[in-house]
Amino acid sequence: QLQVVESGGGLVQPGDSLTLSCTGTGFSWDYYTIGWYRQAPGKERQAILCSYMSLGQTYSVDSIEGRFFISRDRSKNTVYLQMNNLKPEDTGVYYCAADSLVTSASNMCVSYKNGKGPRGRNLEVWGEGTLVTVSP
Repeated sequence: QLQVVESGGGLVQPGDSLTLSCTGTGFSWDYYTIGWYRQAPGKERQAILCSYMSLGQTYSVDSIEGRFFISRDRSKNTVYLQMNNLKPEDTGVYYCAADSLVTSASNMCVSYKNGKGPRGRNLEVWGEGTLVTVSP
């Protein structure tokens, strides 16, 4: 069974850093595109960073450019989202999604920007999310 589990959320102050993890089971990140999504309070879930790491592709939205970075540990099949200089507007539930048919980082973040793509197709695997709160 394919599964992803996020962890690492918490309460931090503006300017702090935090690293989220997304561990996949039942598949390898070598063959799946990852999408990090954020759902701010009262708002729709939105893609913020997508990556097809086997091809070295990463796509991110402007609001996180230069602050959020992605990396992975192959031995743990885990992808990390390093978040620096956090701002109150970064508050939200962070979800990790995986898909083997979307083989482009930009395609995932753009065509599936709210999690559903053409013809209402949902991404293959979703985690339960982890809450990040940025507050003084």
